[in-house]
Amino acid sequence: MTTLTQEPYEESAGRPVGYATHDVTNQPPPLAPYDASADTALLEGVRREGAGWAEEELRRLGLRAGSAQAQEWGDLANRHEPVLRTHDRYGNRIDEVEYHPSWHHLMRVAVGEGLAGSAWADDRPGAHVARTAGGLVWGHTEAGHGCPTSMTYAAVPALRAEPELAKVYEPLLTSREYEPGLRPPTGKRGLLAGMGMTEKQGGSDVRTNTTAATPTAESGVYTLRGHKWFTSAPMCDVFLVLAQAPGGLSCFLVPRVLPDGTRNTFRVQRLKDKLGNRSNASSEPEFDGTVAWLVGPEGQGVKTIIEMVNCTRLDCVMASATLMRKTLVEAGHHVRHRGAFGARLVDQPLMRNVLADLALESEAATTLTLRLAGAADRAVRGDAGEAAFRRIATAVGKYWVTKRGPAFTAEALECLGGNGYVEESGMPRHYREAPLLSIWEGSGNVNALDVLRALGRSPETAHALFGELALARGADTRLDAAVARLESGLAEASETGARRLVELMALTLQGSLLVRHAPPAVADAFCASRLGGDWGHAFGTLPAGADLGGILERALPPRA
Repeated sequence: MTTLTQEPYEESAGRPVGYATHDVTNQPPPLAPYDASADTALLEGVRREGAGWAEEELRRLGLRAGSAQAQEWGDLANRHEPVLRTHDRYGNRIDEVEYHPSWHHLMRVAVGEGLAGSAWADDRPGAHVARTAGGLVWGHTEAGHGCPTSMTYAAVPALRAEPELAKVYEPLLTSREYEPGLRPPTGKRGLLAGMGMTEKQGGSDVRTNTTAATPTAESGVYTLRGHKWFTSAPMCDVFLVLAQAPGGLSCFLVPRVLPDGTRNTFRVQRLKDKLGNRSNASSEPEFDGTVAWLVGPEGQGVKTIIEMVNCTRLDCVMASATLMRKTLVEAGHHVRHRGAFGARLVDQPLMRNVLADLALESEAATTLTLRLAGAADRAVRGDAGEAAFRRIATAVGKYWVTKRGPAFTAEALECLGGNGYVEESGMPRHYREAPLLSIWEGSGNVNALDVLRALGRSPETAHALFGELALARGADTRLDAAVARLESGLAEASETGARRLVELMALTLQGSLLVRHAPPAVADAFCASRLGGDWGHAFGTLPAGADLGGILERALPPRA
């Protein structure tokens, strides 16, 4: 019998042993370590929106996010998914969720870097911009743990509707201390907040909720009975939930552990088996005699919790922009090192068109995200004009940027070819994540109709939007023509055409921002394609005159 042998090549430092039948060539090196903050559009936007003081911290966080260790945390947290433990070994009901240690590493950094509620305790102008920028950078690790940090951030303004509760909980929700585990909230150094709005019979139609809130003898204290359909991060310390009180749909604060140390009734019936966002536990909790504190007046539950929704919608835009940037960086890294048909992929004209088109979309998303964060920051500080702009532009951005995410991520994945379709590349995880951001906090239809509602009920929102667009008037004829179409479209606004109208709002807003703040190569290509119609139906269809080199030089991190 003939024995076949493989003779290994000599092993070089840091490289695996090669074999005569398996000599690895034409494959890119690992991306990590890299600088996740090496994004010109991001850093320019941070300075422009009043948070330039945070740049050094962002650059430090960018290096940490792009480190091999942090990237591995993201991978492990998704490979080892959370596990529900309804009972302990003795049969006691505990309703706890176990996470892989990597989840806790990610959370500890996120909370410690101020990506949860700490911006509300920071009086510096631009504090909310800095927090959003931090999310754009740290989000390069993984998306799931952004859910509890987002809800914690968003809970603070809603909780302020009940000053006595805010006095107790806000210092802990704005802490930079991550302290997991179920214990009495006031005995911890920092808290996380979740949200329970939807129920299986209604989804976004929360006014059909059937969870009942019964007043107790103690003022402001109720007991809840019902079932929530989609409550993320069940190991958070407190939750804002909606329930039907005698006076109508109301908002309540529900702690997992009561002040006396006993467990509140929060029966986690199951964890959702989701398409993506696998590291983050989303649950169906059941309330039965669950103790809750009223937040805001009875019957004003939607009005109270809407502040939380506005904040989490901004974070949906931020997370989509982050996902675009992350997958663009992955695609750019691959094509710089991969050769085919006698040339590097990055030097081939059609691939350059694809990458440049993706880069335009990514920069437009990042720039709009930071403008929305700036509006939120200034609205908090009393700017009525910015509050009106935030009201409509956040819903516009939530609709459009999150809609672009899945197509963008699929195209970036395709840049890696078959390598991108393999789980270990990380790209399938990003692709599965993308649709969530359009669904969470209201689907596309909900957000499009919310824009129409804002226009009808708050005319000042339209004035704020067109005031913003007017800042770029005369700078580009294609943008001017699109704004004119938008003005005509508003006169004929209807539910049937809501998506088309909101899409045009988003594109004119992004075009206005890029014309004012981006280099000519970026602004011209965006206006020619997205507003002027010189574009196809897929990425990689920019017009022949587009300055692809100028776009790519700005978008891709410097070569190593």
